[in-house]
Amino acid sequence: MKIEISRSQNCDTRSADKKVSKEELYQQSKQHIADINKAISWMIECLDIIGTQHDWSKLKHIDEFHKDFALIQSGDLGDFKQKHWFKDLHLQERHHLNDRCPDDVNLFDVLERIADITMAGLARTGKIYDDTLSPEILTRAYKNTIELLKSVTKIRKE
Repeated sequence: MKIEISRSQNCDTRSADKKVSKEELYQQSKQHIADINKAISWMIECLDIIGTQHDWSKLKHIDEFHKDFALIQSGDLGDFKQKHWFKDLHLQERHHLNDRCPDDVNLFDVLERIADITMAGLARTGKIYDDTLSPEILTRAYKNTIELLKSVTKIRKE
């Protein structure tokens, strides 16, 4: 989905190129607010898709997931994260940021991770395990999210 916005350069003192009337300032401020609403709606749509597709590898590869799960439950002392399903299939999912962080990590990945650790922790044990992300991952996610939003935004020709 593309986001189409209109210019509103005269609602900011840093970009206004002329004396701006109160009416123009009001109208362009309204336009800016409408444009922000479009961006937020796009973000909501992205998050809705992400939520629907969360942990898709568990369902798509249930045989492999169950096999490795059953091995651990039967006493295999190996590391679950070294089993085929986890390292070869599950890590294709974007939100496992400390195990495999994609170069184009974004804040949607971070938000999915937050939802995942919170819902999983509360539903499984009633506790949320201590979790951190490096400042480097968070900074990259922030910058990449800006670039992602820029890539779907088009300025309407006046």
